[in-house]
Amino acid sequence: MTAPRIFTAEYYARMRALEAGSWWNAAMRDVAGMLLEDVDRPAVGRVLDVGCGSGQTLAWFVNTFGEWETLGCDVAADALVAAKPLADGVIQASALDLPIPDASVDLVITLDVVQHLPIPGGDAKALGEMHRVLKPGGLLLLRTNAQAYPRVGDDLAYNFHKYTPEELGGKLTQAGFSTIRLSRLNAVLGLAEIPRELRARRAEQSEYRGILAQARTEAPLVTALKRGWLRLEGQVVRRGLRLPMGRTIIALCRRPEAPAPAPMLNGDRAAIEVSTSAGR
Repeated sequence: MTAPRIFTAEYYARMRALEAGSWWNAAMRDVAGMLLEDVDRPAVGRVLDVGCGSGQTLAWFVNTFGEWETLGCDVAADALVAAKPLADGVIQASALDLPIPDASVDLVITLDVVQHLPIPGGDAKALGEMHRVLKPGGLLLLRTNAQAYPRVGDDLAYNFHKYTPEELGGKLTQAGFSTIRLSRLNAVLGLAEIPRELRARRAEQSEYRGILAQARTEAPLVTALKRGWLRLEGQVVRRGLRLPMGRTIIALCRRPEAPAPAPMLNGDRAAIEVSTSAGR
C-alpha cells in the first residue's frame, strides 16, 4: 500500500484511523495531558486546535479537562468533515492567517502542522498568529517532526521540514513565547521506524514520503507496553529533562503576561510635574 500524501482524502482517512486507534496517538495524548496538568491554566476557557483534522484532539481535551469552548481550523475541507460534530466551532482556514480575534484564546494546540507550512518563513508567520490570538498568559502546546536518522532535507513540493529542538526553540522565542518544556520524544520505539523510512527513501524520489504509519490491530499487551513506554518518556520530559534522541518534538510554551509598569520614583514624578507645568 502506498503512503498517501498530505492534503489528499486518503491521507485524512488514514489519519482519522490512526488518531482513533493507534497506541502512538493515545500515548502522545497521555504526554500532552501530563504537561498541561502541571501548569497554571483556567478551569474553563477557550481552546483552539490549529490543524484540527478530524477533531479528535479537541474531543480528547474536553474529556480530559472539562467543558471548554472548542474551536478548530484546518486548511483542508476533507479534514473537517468529521470534526464538525466534535467542536463548538470549526472553520476552514490557514495557520498563516487565523480568523480569530486578538488575545481571545486561552490555549492553542497544534499537532504535526508546522512541518507542512510554506518554506521558508511559514512556520514563523504561523507562530506569530498563534501568539497573537492567545491571551497574555495563554498556553501553546505544539508537536512536530524531529530531524533524526535518516536525515531528511526540505521538500518544497510538499512544504515538508524536520526540526531540531534548537531550531524550534529559537523560532518559538522569536515569536515571543516563553518555553516551559521542549524535548525530543519517541526516543526508543521510534528506532523501529528507521527501516521503514530507508525503504521509502529507496522507493520515492522526494524527501517527503507521505504518511507511512498504518492503523493495525495489535495484541492488547503489546499496545499497553508501547503506550506505557512512551508515557515513561513523557514523565522524563515532564520533570524538565530533555531526551537526547527521538523522532518527535513536543513543546509547551506560554505567551508572557503583559509586563507591569515600572514603579515611579519620586524623581520621575517630580520630572513629570515640571514638564507638565512647563507645557501649560
